[in-house]
Amino acid sequence: MWTDLPTVALICGFLVAALVIFFSGLRMTSVADRLADRTGLGEAIVGGVLLGAATSLSGIIVSITAALDGRASLAFSNAVGGIAAQTVFLAVADMFYRRINLEHAAADLANVLQGLVLMVLLTIPFLAMTSPDVTIWAIHPLSLVIPLVYAGGLVASRSARETPMWKPVETSDTDEDTPDEEDAESAATSTARLAAIFGGLMLLMGTSGWVIAKTSSVLSDRMELSETLVGVLATAVVTSLPELVTTVAAVRRGALQLAVGGIIGGNTFDTLFLMASDVAYRDGSLYHAAGMGDFFWIATALLMTSVLLGGLILRQRQGPGKIGGESLLILLIYAGAVLTQIFI
Repeated sequence: MWTDLPTVALICGFLVAALVIFFSGLRMTSVADRLADRTGLGEAIVGGVLLGAATSLSGIIVSITAALDGRASLAFSNAVGGIAAQTVFLAVADMFYRRINLEHAAADLANVLQGLVLMVLLTIPFLAMTSPDVTIWAIHPLSLVIPLVYAGGLVASRSARETPMWKPVETSDTDEDTPDEEDAESAATSTARLAAIFGGLMLLMGTSGWVIAKTSSVLSDRMELSETLVGVLATAVVTSLPELVTTVAAVRRGALQLAVGGIIGGNTFDTLFLMASDVAYRDGSLYHAAGMGDFFWIATALLMTSVLLGGLILRQRQGPGKIGGESLLILLIYAGAVLTQIFI
């Protein structure tokens, strides 16, 4: 069906789906912030788990759909390209928080721990690629390790929040995660209704992700573009738009832990794309079918995450041009990676 559509129709379908993802993500931020206050879980946990998973739904649909269609490189690059793009979005959000460096104000142990878990998860594909090409029902055994590490990271993050063994030094610029006062209209909306609204937005984003996967696959064939290029710079960026919207919106609302936690948690959740894609890819190990260009983006994501963690630990107050030094470095790393992908 998709291959019979004219190119203009495919492009329009891609753009409409992107707009649905954009506006759904915009609405999702305020709902997640209110749920964080209502449930008492806090912005870092809700941002890292609920908001991170929800805004990543369209991306995981893209990767699974591409893998089912036998497009290993598109499935792989969409996942890891999204991690890199979303880390850049945090640097962009730093520009919108003019008072102080965002990583300084949003210091939270749960976010640091989630970042470390992310780095562990990003090394697993490298281990899979360099290990023998052995599969069980066409699934590489190391794919089954990814959800276990992810679940362990969630348990550790909750434990760190409830009984922390380390706390950031409080300064006059540290933004604490305190529940917001709700107005009468907001308070009248039940928690169950908020959860239902959140679920509806997730459904919209998931459907849009499927449309993006189908249209981008056909467009990459017609325009003779590499699947890695399409995955990293098209589908990954578009399906990551909710993270950009929710992060900037969260910063402007003053929900700083929600912003940082949403990006790091979303990136951590995105590693599950690889496990899901390996299961959906029926021609063997996804890691051995992906190209070196795809693994180049995992290395890039690892480097960017390392810089982000350094910023969260060092907590620089003010960087060059009122942007954190780590944010500037993240932008430079991503720009260099994009130029390398396009020209080399």
